[in-house]
Amino acid sequence: MADVAVEVAYAGPEGQVVIPLAVPAGTTAWEAVERARVSLPAGVVPDPGRLGVFAKKVPADRVLEEGDRVELYRPLILDPMEARRRRAARGA
Repeated sequence: MADVAVEVAYAGPEGQVVIPLAVPAGTTAWEAVERARVSLPAGVVPDPGRLGVFAKKVPADRVLEEGDRVELYRPLILDPMEARRRRAARGA
């Protein structure tokens, strides 16, 4: 089977990184993250439930295609509804 070119991307307070990979056809999003783990910033612990491909949430077992960018998402610090309430209360 031929390799496909993909990327694993992370952006957060620890730093940001885009890791290019050549993976075998049939590789899942989580398998790509596992391969890229050594290149992630220190302290980053990927969660298989927080993955996306080009800003769309995907399951960890999604099979990657040529050119896909797997994105690692961080947990929300503040609920979006609560953030809106706080902005409204400040009059912003």
